[in-house]
Amino acid sequence: MAQLNALMKDTAIYGLSSIVGRFLNYLLVPLYTHYMPRESGDYGVSTNIYAYTALILVILTFGMETSLFRFANEPDSKGDDAASANWPDSVFSTSFAVVGTLTAIFLLLLFAFIEPISGYLGYGGHPDYLLMMGVVVSMDALQALPFSYLRFQKRPIRFASLKLLFIVLNIGLNVFYFVFLGKTSVFYVFFINLLCTAFISLLFIPGLFRIHWNFSASLLRRMLSYSWPILVLGIAGILNQVADKIIFPLVCRDSADANVQLGIYGSCVKIAMIMAMITQAFRYAYEPIVFAKAKDADKNEYYAAAMKYFIIFTLLAFLCVVGWMPLLQYIIGAGYREGLGVVPIVMVAEIMMGVYFNLSFWYKLIDKTIYGAVFSIIGCVVLVAFNIIFIPSLGYWACAWGGVAGYGTAMVLSYVVGQLKNPIPYPMRDISIYVFITLIIYIGMELMPAQWPSWAHLVLNTILIMLFVAYIVKKDLPLSGLPVIGKYFRK
Repeated sequence: MAQLNALMKDTAIYGLSSIVGRFLNYLLVPLYTHYMPRESGDYGVSTNIYAYTALILVILTFGMETSLFRFANEPDSKGDDAASANWPDSVFSTSFAVVGTLTAIFLLLLFAFIEPISGYLGYGGHPDYLLMMGVVVSMDALQALPFSYLRFQKRPIRFASLKLLFIVLNIGLNVFYFVFLGKTSVFYVFFINLLCTAFISLLFIPGLFRIHWNFSASLLRRMLSYSWPILVLGIAGILNQVADKIIFPLVCRDSADANVQLGIYGSCVKIAMIMAMITQAFRYAYEPIVFAKAKDADKNEYYAAAMKYFIIFTLLAFLCVVGWMPLLQYIIGAGYREGLGVVPIVMVAEIMMGVYFNLSFWYKLIDKTIYGAVFSIIGCVVLVAFNIIFIPSLGYWACAWGGVAGYGTAMVLSYVVGQLKNPIPYPMRDISIYVFITLIIYIGMELMPAQWPSWAHLVLNTILIMLFVAYIVKKDLPLSGLPVIGKYFRK
């Protein structure tokens, strides 16, 4: 219970930075969708290029974030006290060398072949877009390990502060350029990102001087053996998230309108990203604890309980977003709201992705990450095939349902094989009840007459959400057990 409380505490801190950060970033969505007209396709260009950068970031980090947690928790085999104390620094140094080398190679290739690359991707007239974002993703890759090291060191405050500082700077400069200077081109979206990322990178430099740098060739071989399946898993996983945004302009029947439609889809997906926030916050707190707890006798019960609470709170988040859609829709400009119907579908896909992440620890803990690579590749193939086949006829609706198909496939495969290889007693009956109740409430929300005023929908939906919360409190989360406020409910 103490470790579950620690998990909740760290999740709250990471979640606060993630949720507040995403909320602040939401302020950019109405800014962009107001100042960049739908017909310009600029928001679609932004969505498309950011999809490429997400994929490149996974390649450049090469699974070293997870590898850092895996090996930093392992004592130095030499047994020397001084060496053991510096062992995490050695792991960090070795992993940083890998990421630094890959980043240098990427930048050299990008600058050397920028003209053919930009022409192939459809940005022959704007190679500057790709150059700026290439530098940004390179700095993001170099920041990834210092951020992971903060998580390993249990320094969530420092982690959250740097993340929020980037977001505040980014929003401030966007408002300044778009509103006060009237610079509304997508060029300035990328330029501002470059400035802010460079500033945060500078803040990491003092901490790097405090690292006991020690590259280990033998450790490198072990880390690469462990991380390459994670890289494959990561590529497949990120393709599950961004392949639709990469594929869409390539297979859309109306190529002239592709960026416009992609802009509609990309803006509406932002509302669904509340699910990604929760998953990310949970991951930041959960991943270090899982590896640290691997040798405990009660580890399986802990993993099962963590899965249950993760699903409970993601289902609650789903109902909140759907129920408060009459209000949340104003996050995006009126010209982009025709795509709001995809939001519940995308959130279901995000829940499946979160469950799949939680299931993934059975093969990470037994060093069989190859299973994750296989599951993710199969899920990715399903998603890509779904998008290629159905985008020409269904448009961006195929993107939303493709995510459900891809994540759902990987999730089911990981659960079935995991229960055979390393069974964990997940409380499937309780989880099924929560899913069923969520489905009933969602149907009730959708069946409310469309002609009712927005305030009526909001009131009734909120009542339904509170009923769900009441069930959670009664069944699994009594108020007396909560930190801080719990003392007011104890007898």
